[in-house]
Amino acid sequence: MALKNLTQVTEFILMGVSDRPELQVPLFVVFLLIYALTVAGNVGIITLTSVDARLQTPMYFFLRHLAIINLGNSTVIAPKMLVNFLVKKKTISYYSCAAQLGGFLVFIVGEIFILAAMAYDRYVAICNPLLYAVVVSRQVCLLLVSLTYLYSLTTALTVSSCVFSMTYCSSNVINHFYCDNVPLLALSCSDTYIPETAVFTFSGTNLFFSMIIVLVSYYNIVLAILRIQSSEGRQKAFSTCASHMIAVTVFYGTLLFMYLQPRTNHSLDTDKMASVFYTLVIPMLNPLIYSLRNKEVKDALKRFFKNPGQSLKII
Repeated sequence: MALKNLTQVTEFILMGVSDRPELQVPLFVVFLLIYALTVAGNVGIITLTSVDARLQTPMYFFLRHLAIINLGNSTVIAPKMLVNFLVKKKTISYYSCAAQLGGFLVFIVGEIFILAAMAYDRYVAICNPLLYAVVVSRQVCLLLVSLTYLYSLTTALTVSSCVFSMTYCSSNVINHFYCDNVPLLALSCSDTYIPETAVFTFSGTNLFFSMIIVLVSYYNIVLAILRIQSSEGRQKAFSTCASHMIAVTVFYGTLLFMYLQPRTNHSLDTDKMASVFYTLVIPMLNPLIYSLRNKEVKDALKRFFKNPGQSLKII
């Protein structure tokens, strides 16, 4: 019996969003629709910000990379999730699980810092408009995005290596719809102090520093807007960052809800519901937030549909 318990796990079973058989097909339809809208919306944002001459500014450069990250995050999670709604054997191999966790971490950490970079961009645009072209130059944009991806990759490799350095030799049933840190570590039959510390340290540090950048940026933006004399000027200044403020509020609100729960009320089921929101729902909402509330994006979309051939020649 002892030898059986020490057998190394070669695959995991994902319990999914719900284990009720009658909900599998309805949930498949719902999440297929969410994923289809996510792909269409984010590919649309990537295309528009790549081909439209009027959207070649730092704000839309960062928006393009946010769309890439949102598309990547959903694609790491959704296809396997959708398949599992339709099959009885909801398994994922050990190495596929490690790859999924690594991919998820790359994109979720990337989203945290791209949103922070976008907040800094809006701060410079509103508080220092005369220096905007110099402070947020193309070289600076490329540097910020490159550092974001490099740091995200480093974090993903470090944390996923810690998680999968543990021994998994008893239960292989993950109470989640994808391979995530907490439910994986709950299955480990070895001491999880080091990986739990790594997960907590990286999560807390990333959230803290990115939120500081966002909060300081928007504190100064609000002060700058309040100093504008005309109501028209205030409205115009506010409209340039309204979409980003909504996206930031929804994203960070979800993360804070998950991480600031009291230990006594904390459960993997609650984590699961919050994860649905920030891995699948938010990537679907972001293109809507940035297009429906942004006149420049709506105008670019009209130009694209009016003359798509001309736009595609630019690619």
